[in-house]
Amino acid sequence: MIKVVLLGANGSMGKLVGRLAIDDPEIDLVGAFDVNEIGRECAAIVGSSSPCGIVIQHPDELDSFLQNVAPDVAVDFTIAEAAEKNCIKLADKGIKSVVGTTGLSEQFLKEFESKIVQNKAPAVISSNMATGVNIFFKIAPLLASYLEDWDIEIIEAHHHRKRDSPSGTALTIAKVIADALGVKLEDVAKFGRDKGPNKREVGAKKEIGVHAIRGGDIVGDHTILFAGPGERIEFKHQAHSRECLANGAITAIKFLNKVDREDAKIYTTQEVLGLID
Repeated sequence: MIKVVLLGANGSMGKLVGRLAIDDPEIDLVGAFDVNEIGRECAAIVGSSSPCGIVIQHPDELDSFLQNVAPDVAVDFTIAEAAEKNCIKLADKGIKSVVGTTGLSEQFLKEFESKIVQNKAPAVISSNMATGVNIFFKIAPLLASYLEDWDIEIIEAHHHRKRDSPSGTALTIAKVIADALGVKLEDVAKFGRDKGPNKREVGAKKEIGVHAIRGGDIVGDHTILFAGPGERIEFKHQAHSRECLANGAITAIKFLNKVDREDAKIYTTQEVLGLID
């Protein structure tokens, strides 16, 4: 069985991943951490009917936990500040990790990748682990390559509790489109538009708009608007529930468990799903 430790067990995603992990016959949940519900039975918190005997511990106890338990894979669905600390600790211990937390800094990613290679601890990091979204990532650059003279706008909508803006998924979409067009995202991205005169640069090679909506309990909508003269195309993905993300995390756990440590690097969900040519 794959020994898994879960970080962020009481969060929306952590609960779903925890329940799937407990109920999966190939996975043995050996630890669960969160800043809330300390000492509570993990199975009860995540909604599993199969008690696992694991109680939720405070993240400050992670170091002592890792001295006594050697998990095969760790899963982090916390917040960026916590994930950046957790993942460095995990990599230093040579533990493989699945990271679904978004808003990670470039400085951290560089340090983490170095630690991964040094300690032969491969990881999966993805702004979105849903199968449909990763097919979306693959198709979006193809459409953009045919429509580079059109205006391209990316609109994402999420629940009002989401911390980062725009979403990591929207940033990934913008990045793969910019790469397909041979431009640097930082040179063409326009994040929202200020009130008043603000004329758009025509054509995607000059400007890619990225806009965030926050409200209610929206799980996650992402739309790419390709607008040309007299016509437009809208390419859209909607997540009806977080189950698609949690299932992706479980798939990533099983993928990583089979990855040879000599092939240590940061993998994407597209690689997990075999979508890379």
